[in-house]
Amino acid sequence: KHARNLLLKYEDDLTSEEKHKVSLMLYHDARLSSAYYLKEELYYIIRKAPLEEKKARLKDWIQEARDKDIPEFEYCANTYCNWFDSIVNSFYSPYTNGPTEGCNNRIKVLKRVSYGVKNFTRFRNRILYIFS
Repeated sequence: KHARNLLLKYEDDLTSEEKHKVSLMLYHDARLSSAYYLKEELYYIIRKAPLEEKKARLKDWIQEARDKDIPEFEYCANTYCNWFDSIVNSFYSPYTNGPTEGCNNRIKVLKRVSYGVKNFTRFRNRILYIFS
């Protein structure tokens, strides 16, 4: 129970008891173990690898993900290969479109909740109000 959460958590954030549980799961399934270590390597590249090493390490990760013969990681590696330049450029810029996507999400939720509202001006004012 809760095994998925343990596997998705960063390895550095696991307690010693959680690390023991994860190691037992990985011991029993080689494919799961390969997937787990691929995930951890990708997290390391994104979060901690020195900036000058990230591009080379990401290329190596893509090749390793293709070689593991796990369809989900092969698909991910192909996507990363197609968008490689954009992904590498994101390492050099601290900016993301996260805040904009958050605003869009809040507007969509408000739109779903306000289904059937006939007064557009009131709906528009509500959108402006939630961001003020």
